[in-house]
Amino acid sequence: MWIIIAIICAALAAFLYNYVLRTSGPNPFDIDTREPLKPLVTQKKEKNKVLKQGFLASKVPEKLDAIVIGSGIGGLGLAVLLAKVGKRVLVLEQHDRAGGCCHTFTEKGFEFDVGIHYIGDLLEHRPFRCMLDQLTNGQLQWEPLDNPFDQVVLGPPENRRTYPIYSGRNRFPDELKKFFPGEEAAIDEYMRLVKKAGHSVWFLCLLKLVPVPLAKFLVYTGLANRLSFFIRMASRSVTEVVNELTENNDLRAVFSYIFGTYGNMPKDASFSMHSLLVCHYLTGAWYPIGGASEIAYHMIPIIEKAGGAVLVRAPVNRILFNDNKEAIGVSVMKGQEEIHVHAPMVISNAGIFNTYQKLLPKELQAMPAIQKQLGMVKNGAGGLSIFLGLTGTKEDLGLKADNYWIFTEHNMDELVVTYLKGNREESAKSVPLLFAASPSAKDPTWEERSPGKSTLSLVSFANYEWFEEWKDDKVTNRGTDYKELKQTFCDSILEVVMSVFPKITRDKVEFIEAGTPITNTHYIGAPKGEIYGADHGIARFSAECSVTMRPQTPLKNLYLTGQDVFVCGFAGALAGALTCGSVILNRNLHLDAIALAKKTKRVNTKKLE
Repeated sequence: MWIIIAIICAALAAFLYNYVLRTSGPNPFDIDTREPLKPLVTQKKEKNKVLKQGFLASKVPEKLDAIVIGSGIGGLGLAVLLAKVGKRVLVLEQHDRAGGCCHTFTEKGFEFDVGIHYIGDLLEHRPFRCMLDQLTNGQLQWEPLDNPFDQVVLGPPENRRTYPIYSGRNRFPDELKKFFPGEEAAIDEYMRLVKKAGHSVWFLCLLKLVPVPLAKFLVYTGLANRLSFFIRMASRSVTEVVNELTENNDLRAVFSYIFGTYGNMPKDASFSMHSLLVCHYLTGAWYPIGGASEIAYHMIPIIEKAGGAVLVRAPVNRILFNDNKEAIGVSVMKGQEEIHVHAPMVISNAGIFNTYQKLLPKELQAMPAIQKQLGMVKNGAGGLSIFLGLTGTKEDLGLKADNYWIFTEHNMDELVVTYLKGNREESAKSVPLLFAASPSAKDPTWEERSPGKSTLSLVSFANYEWFEEWKDDKVTNRGTDYKELKQTFCDSILEVVMSVFPKITRDKVEFIEAGTPITNTHYIGAPKGEIYGADHGIARFSAECSVTMRPQTPLKNLYLTGQDVFVCGFAGALAGALTCGSVILNRNLHLDAIALAKKTKRVNTKKLE
C-alpha cells in the first residue's frame, strides 16, 4: 500500500516539477536589456506620438503573431514579453490613448493620473522590480513615498484618530504597537498570518499553469489546501480573522483598512487576497517619476521594435473564429466600417465579461464551459473618482508624498453596507470611506512641469445602478440631474478633504470633476464601472475558481491576460500577463524573472566590490 502511495507521490512530484520548472520555450528574461537612462520627455506632443497613434488599416503590421485587445498593463505587459522573443504583436485600444488605467489626462492645465496611486515591492533587484525594468528597458524610474506611506483616519472631526502605516517588515508592526499598547500578541499574530498567506501565493500560480486535470486533482483531493496556506486561508474573510485576534475596534480597522485597494468590504474579502496587498507594501511604496503615462510610453517602443504596433481609437467589436471554433483575428470598427485583422492568436485584456459577453458570437457565448466560468464570478464594485486641481505648491497646501484612508468610523462593514444600500441622493451627501493622495506631491518632476499647481486624487465606491439611467447619453452631455448628483458627491467629499487638509480651502480649488461608474465604462471599458475587474470576494479565491480562471479559454487560440487571470491592481495585472506569457511560450516566466533578478544582483555586487 505504502509503495503504491510513494509511486503516486513520486509521479505527481515529477509531473509538477515538469510544469513548474519547464524551460522549453523562448525566454524574454534571458538577458538584461536595461539601457542607459535617457532624459525625461516632458513635451506632450512628443509623448503623444507614442501614446496616441490612431488606428488605420494601413498601420496594421503584416504577418502578425498575435493581437492583444486592450492596452492596460496586462495587455501591454504581455505584448512586451512576446516582443522580447521576436513576436510581432498588435495591441488595440478603444480609448484615444494607450495605457488603460495607467493613462493620464489634462484639464485646465492640471495633469491627472486615473489609476496609479502607489506601487509596492520595488526595491532594487527584487523580482517585481527586475521585471518592470526589463519591460521598459530600464527607462521607468520610481520615487519612494514618505514613510509612513499611508495614514488611516478614523472618526468624525470632533473625535478623529490618525494611525500612520510604516513600511519595513519590523517597523510596520513595531509602530502599530506604540499606538496599541497591550495588543502586541494580536499584532504579531496578524503579521504571521499575513506573511504566511502572502508568501504562499505561488501555489495560486501553480494551479493556473499545470494542466486542468492535474489542478483539479490537487483541489478535489484536498492537497491544494494541505500544500498552500494561501488556498487554506482564502475562504476566510478579513473580518472573521481580525475579529479573532483583538477586541480593539480601532485596531481591527487598521488591520483591515487597505480593502479599498481590491474593492471588497472586510466581511466579504478573502484574507488571502488581503494578505497579498499588505505584503506588497511591507518593503515600501513608490510612484512613477514623470507620472503614470511614463509606463506605457516606455513599453510601446519595445513592441514596435519587434515589428508590432499599439493603435488607439480601435474598438474591437468582435473576435473572429473559423468553422473549427478557433480564434483567427478581430473586427475593428472604423466609423461605420468593419475592418478585419487576422492573427494566429488573440489575447484579451478586456476582462472576462467583455470578452465572453460582448466579443464572442452568440453560439460560442452559450458554450457550457464559457457559462461555467461566467457563473463563478461577478462584476466588481463600481469606482467613484474625484479629480481636484489646486492653486499652490505642495508646501502651500500641506500635501506630502503619502496617502490618506479616511473613514467616518471604525465599523467599516456597517459603513459600506449602509452607504451602498442607501438612496443615491442621501448616500452622495455622506461618503463613509475615501482614499486621498496627491500625485503632484509624489512626483519630483511635477514642480518643474506645473509650477504653482497641485492635484489631489480622491477615490471611493459607488453603485453602478445609481448612474445607469444616463449610461447611453452622450458622455459630455448627460443632463442636469446627472450633473447635480455628481456635484453632490463633489461637495460632500470636498468637505471631508478640507477637514483633513486644513490648508486646502475653497478659494484654492481651481478645478473639480467627478468620474462615476459610467465614466469608467466609457473610458476604460468597465462593464459595470468596476476598477478592479471581476469581484475579488471570497468566491473568487476558491480553489475551483482559481483553477478555472486561467489564461487558456475553452476556445482554441483565444487567451485571457490581466487582472481577471490573477488578481487586481498594477502588480496583479502584470502577474496575469506573466502567467499568460508562461502558457503561450511554454516556460515558467515567473521563475525566469526571479532568476534574472538574482543574476543582476550578483553582477551589481561584483561591481561594488
